Order: sequence, then structure tokens, then C-alpha cells
Amino acid sequence: MKKRALISVFNKEGISGFASFLAGSGWELLSTGGTARHLKEEGIGVRDVSEITGFPECLDGRVKTLHPAIHAGLLARRDEKSHVDTLASLGFTPIDLVCVNLYPFFEKVQAGLSLEETVEFIDIGGPTMLRSAAKNYRDVIVLTDPADYDEARAGLTTGEVPLVFRKYLAGKVFDLTSAYDAAIARYLLETDAPGEKYPPFWPLSLKRDRELRYGENAHQSAALYLNADKAGALAGMEQLNGKELGYNNIRDLDLAWKTACAFGFPPENKLPLGETDLAGLGLSGGSSAACCVAVKHNTPCGAAQASSIEEAYEKAYICDPVSIYGGIVASTTVVNAETAAKLAGLFLEIVAAPDFDADALEILKKKKNLRIMKARFAPRDTRECIAVDGGLLVQDADKKLLEKWEVVTRAAPGGADIQDMIFGMRIVSYVKSNAIVVVKDRAAVGIGGGQTNRIWAAEQALSRAAIAVKAAPENPALRGKPIADGANPRVLASDAFFPFSDVVEAAAAAGIKTIIQPGGSIRDKDSIEACNALGIAMVFTGTRHFKH
Repeated sequence: MKKRALISVFNKEGISGFASFLAGSGWELLSTGGTARHLKEEGIGVRDVSEITGFPECLDGRVKTLHPAIHAGLLARRDEKSHVDTLASLGFTPIDLVCVNLYPFFEKVQAGLSLEETVEFIDIGGPTMLRSAAKNYRDVIVLTDPADYDEARAGLTTGEVPLVFRKYLAGKVFDLTSAYDAAIARYLLETDAPGEKYPPFWPLSLKRDRELRYGENAHQSAALYLNADKAGALAGMEQLNGKELGYNNIRDLDLAWKTACAFGFPPENKLPLGETDLAGLGLSGGSSAACCVAVKHNTPCGAAQASSIEEAYEKAYICDPVSIYGGIVASTTVVNAETAAKLAGLFLEIVAAPDFDADALEILKKKKNLRIMKARFAPRDTRECIAVDGGLLVQDADKKLLEKWEVVTRAAPGGADIQDMIFGMRIVSYVKSNAIVVVKDRAAVGIGGGQTNRIWAAEQALSRAAIAVKAAPENPALRGKPIADGANPRVLASDAFFPFSDVVEAAAAAGIKTIIQPGGSIRDKDSIEACNALGIAMVFTGTRHFKH
């Protein structure tokens, strides 16, 4: 019996050559709509599916292949006599190969279309044919990816398409359709849907972007998967220079970019994280023209705000000029030549920014291994997912800066201290818990994180701050800058409450005059009394920022 193939593709890459091969090998070709027109224009003979079903396309093309003549031909087992007899009695012919890819829902969901327009890109017939063919993979070759055409052709040429390859192709079908359905589910559940915040099944729609050289360590394999619909900051990043990104690079880049963008992303005129909270309390976020963040081993090691990118970088650098070596620097503003020259004087893995001046690019590209990332989008994720053995933890992203601004001591913060307190709370939410950040002139001069108790984090941050401030005047590039005036930093921020008064006491010994923390400990009174005795102002925010 003459072999029969059904071809219906939106992505027509390579299809003319493959269809021509099938036709030349004696296969009968069935097709629909635009694919049939395309093949006929290429001089390849095809029969329209409606000739087989005896039923015309209808409902503006919504119904084409949803017919027993198609699905019986796909699902009938050739080794099952009753199936073969049923096909014969119905006058149906088996279909031996399906080549189908789907309407571009992944792309269109980000195109700014209306709900009604987007819904029209939900493919029904395509996934249905693919699933039927994949279930019967022993008898039906099913192709969804142009990358598989050559191997299928090679097998057909020799007369044998191995069962293991057929099974692999079937697996790719369900891999594709599960991601496709997940993208649709996520879109519909998030589009003015009044339903559950967390649906019964969590829809993940991810596409492999690349395999990586290795994972966290050389003996671990790894790959990067991005949202199939290209949502998110990472999918919108363009690499302008340097080596391929590795697993650790990507994790650090993600954190650096999110931390920097917590202070706003001018190209999209995004409000800084928590800005509405501050406005509601009559406070100011103290927005500046530039924010620069340095990250090493997935934790911030320096961060600063200033009126220019050059000053922001200088201040971030002096926070920890040791740890920044081999780290990542992210800026929320365009990198200019002056800043590029400073960046080029240091070994860095990655520099990320919304853009780079031509002169800045020329300077940075002289370092052939430096990865230069042009980041076009602010972080978009509203949920965070963490894999655990056998499952997935899902939560809202931490996008609330504070709930209240309650001065709980006799002394009250004022002036620049308020700006530094707000800055500190932004940064501390991106530091591993337990976390303490010491701030001076909107620079995180001391960062203590990942400690198993809060006093160790405080001691680490305070000692780092003392080193940073002491070292600043010795750096010619920083003389005269606000951070380099030799005075002790005044502000300390904590991601969670103080269980004891020991952090207050350590802060006072280091010259700290203002503390911001969530509050909520059963021993808050001890810390308040210690602050009052030591002349320290303390503010409770009511919002914890654990980051495990």
C-alpha cells in the first residue's frame, strides 16, 4: 500500500526539501491551508485533507483535521487485525507519517494583542494530530522539529526508521504539547482570572536555550531553559562580547540585575521596588540617576546609588574591592567610556547594563573574555520557583519594601539617614539570610549575609564597613567622594527582627546612629531600650525580607 504523510506546518523551514523527498519516494502527501498552497507553489503535488475527510474546512479554519478519517488513520495499530479490518470497513487509509508544528502561541502571547486575538493562536488540530501519532509511534513517524528531518529522511532512505528514534520523536511531541498547553494555561489564568492564586497544577512552559559547559562544578552537566514565550529579563539580554555564559554566571547575573533594578529601570520608566509603599507613607525613595551593584558567589558584595554611573561604580567598588574581583557588575544606566575604563582595569566576569556607549564598548571589548550583556528589560517575574526533591516551591516575588514606618525610639532619624535606611532595606532583601547591611551615603559599605545567627551577620557587616571607609581615602580615584570623608557610617539595615539586644550594642560600638528592621520579636523591648540608652534611632517596617 502506498505510504501516506500528513504535512501541516506553520514554521516552513526545510519543509519543501523534505516534502519533495517524500513525494519522490512515492509517498502520497496530504496537507491543509497555507502549507498546501506553499507546497503546490514549490511544484510538489499534495491532496487537500478535505478530499480525504469529505468535509470542508469550516469555522474560519478552526476545524480542518478533526475527523475520524484522520485520527483513525493515525491511531490504528497495524499489528492489530481488528483495527485494520475496521479501517477497511470504514474506507479509511492509514497515515504513516505526520509532520506538524503549531501556531506561534509562544510568540503571540507577548505581542500585545487582545485576549480575543491571542486566543485565535491557540492550536487545536495540530496538538491533537501530534498526540494521536505519538501514541501510535510504532506505526507512525511523527515530526515536530525541522532539526529532525534529515535523520528521518536517512532512515526512510534505508527503509528503516529505528524504533528508538520513533520513540524519541514521540517523546518530543509530548514535551512540546505539555509546554504549549502550560503557556496557554498560564496566560488564561493570569488574564483577569478570578480563580485561585495557585492553580491545582503549576504550569511550566520552558524551552531549552542551550546546554552549558557544566553546572556549579565541572563534574555536573547543566542546561539553560527560558520561558517559551520569552517573558523575563534574561530572555531579553543580548551578549555583545566574551565567553559563553556558564551556570554560575547566569545565576549571579540574575541576582545582580534584579538587585540593581530594585532602584528602578529608566529605559522602561519603571518605579523602583516598593516606591508606592514609600509614597503612601510620605517618604521619598531618594531616586538617583544611576545604581550600580556588584555580585560575587550569588550575593551582593557592593552596591551604590549616585547622580552618575561613574560615581555609582566608584562607590560600589570601594564597598569591597577584594570580593568584586572576578565578580559581576550591573548598572541601571548606560555605561559610558569613563566608567568602562574603570571597569576594564579590573578582572570581571560580566558587565550588564541597558546599553553601552560606542567608546565604552570599544574599551570593554579589548578584554576578549569579558561578557558584556545588554539588558533590555527590567525583571518581570511575579513568582519565584525553587526546586526541591520531588517538587517545586512557588511563592510571590519579594516586591514589598515595607508596610509601615514606625519610629520606636526617643531619637528619630532624619535627613540623609532616611535615604540610607531606605537604600539599606532595598539591598538587604537580596542578601542571603541572616542579613545585615551597613550603609553610608547610599553605598552598602558593609554586607553580612548567609550567617546562622544575626550577631555574626552584624559583626561581619560592621567589620567590612570599617575596612571600606578606612580604605577609601587611600584610593586616589575616590578622594573627595562622599563615601571617602573618613566618618563612620550611621545606618544599619536588617532583613529580620533582633532576637536580642546584642546587634544594637555592636552597632553602637561601631558608631551606628540609625537602625531599620522589621520588628516583631517577643524581645523587641530589649532592643528599643538599648537604642534609647545608646542614643540610636530605630525604625520598624513590619516587613521581613528573608532570602534562603
